[in-house]
Amino acid sequence: MATAGAQFTEALRGAEVPPVSDSPMTVGLRRQSSPNEAHPDDATAAVRALVHPADWSTPEPVGRYDLVVLGGGTAGLVSAMGAAGLGARVALVERHLLGGDCLNTGCVPSKAIIRSARAIGELRRAAALGVTAPSVDIDFGAVMRRMRERRASIAVNDSAERVRRAGIDVFFGSARFADTETVVVGNSRLRFRRAVIATGGRPVAPPVPGLDGVSYLTNETIFDLTVLPKRLLIIGAGPIGCELAQAFARFGSTVTVLDQSHEILPREDADAAAVVRRSMLRDGIHFELGVRLDRVDHVDGDVLVQLLRSVAGRTEASSVSGDAILVAAGRAPNLEDLHLDAAGIQSSKQGVVVTDRLQTSNPRVYASGDVCSVFKFTHAADAMSRIVLQNALFFGRRKASALVIPWVTYTDPEVAHVGVSLAEAAQADSRLATVTVQLCEVDRAIVDDETDGFVRVHHERGRLRGCTIVAPHAGEMIGEVVYAMGHGGTLADLSATVHPYPTQAEALRKAGDAYRRQSLTPGVKRWFERYFRWTR
Repeated sequence: MATAGAQFTEALRGAEVPPVSDSPMTVGLRRQSSPNEAHPDDATAAVRALVHPADWSTPEPVGRYDLVVLGGGTAGLVSAMGAAGLGARVALVERHLLGGDCLNTGCVPSKAIIRSARAIGELRRAAALGVTAPSVDIDFGAVMRRMRERRASIAVNDSAERVRRAGIDVFFGSARFADTETVVVGNSRLRFRRAVIATGGRPVAPPVPGLDGVSYLTNETIFDLTVLPKRLLIIGAGPIGCELAQAFARFGSTVTVLDQSHEILPREDADAAAVVRRSMLRDGIHFELGVRLDRVDHVDGDVLVQLLRSVAGRTEASSVSGDAILVAAGRAPNLEDLHLDAAGIQSSKQGVVVTDRLQTSNPRVYASGDVCSVFKFTHAADAMSRIVLQNALFFGRRKASALVIPWVTYTDPEVAHVGVSLAEAAQADSRLATVTVQLCEVDRAIVDDETDGFVRVHHERGRLRGCTIVAPHAGEMIGEVVYAMGHGGTLADLSATVHPYPTQAEALRKAGDAYRRQSLTPGVKRWFERYFRWTR
């Protein structure tokens, strides 16, 4: 009799899709296909019909374009739509699906399933609120179907027809530079005054022996699943790995997270990572941290990962198995086949090389988004493309380094961060100080039974330099700090801002109040005492 792992693997296997090129960055990246790809449901078919219509008529290039945009993800769409809205003649080239990662394989589908996972978590905690909930029945197929339906509802915003109606010539196919001012796509030659490279990035796998011999999932394929893995292995304890680990654990998978780091979310404040780890442990997630992946094999239908760990100066071996494996460790820029050399554009393994004004080594060409930025976020791509429009089309001088860019990890609770971290603040000698407000000090968090978290603000004599928030809706709270930092705001400004009561965002006011109390030195207090004696 076949094992559960073998049955699951057989259900998913289908035809494997080869890597997009044979570059060193992509060799060995094997997608795990799913029944969805062979037999798309109505919602999936609707998305494809919107963002890459099968009957799309390729336009005839018209003269010289003010802007040619390579890539139809967030960075490309913002660039193209913004330029066209200002009256520019624009062409947009997309080789796969408009909307890019965010719509198709990233933000939208992941947050849709995270919403379902959050509901499960709320139901399981209901008894603490005096509510007895019956056993939670989870229909994984319905969860994934809902995700695809919501994605289809949003896809109209990125549709080829909407882009065309904006006055943009849309070309589907692989683009390449022919010279410093010409892009070729298929049989079309697009001459440009300015161009934007916005081709984004893709997941890459770590160089683990045997990994290229097994079918594994990435963020590009996991949202095609219709069958829940009973035992899911996840390589990578960063944001993507932690978000999906918690979601699938709540859906009913036995999840094990593997990482060479000794902590999860290594880019975050250690205290923030500890709060998230406690929550994930309560969800039954297993961790194998501080390990080196020695080998991956298929054994009796299961995926078997051999691990090595250093303990007291000696190496210990162990293994862990599952019926599916998700790779959530690393990304690479999409630069293959662009013929950047023909346009005099420099690049590296990290992406297109740009100046602070997002200009490449070819002064006619700019870049935006994941293909050139360390911030791999949709909102960062949006903000960068707005800079590109001003600098490329209107001789602007805006700098990407001036952007205040937050990021959020959508676990439960969420972790939101902007500016300097606690470690960076500690290295700044006495210039930076830190104020922390625990959620257990916030009335709304207490009544909601959501006290495991905090707001931590780093400041320089009251001027905001960074913030980390760990709370159920930290992503909604961090915007206030981002605005304040972008406009020279201070902790005193947060203290003076009237926050509705009771809300968890009131923790930001409390941080401001704490700073003001710290400003009340013994000398100032003695002065006030003399003042009150004099005025009585």
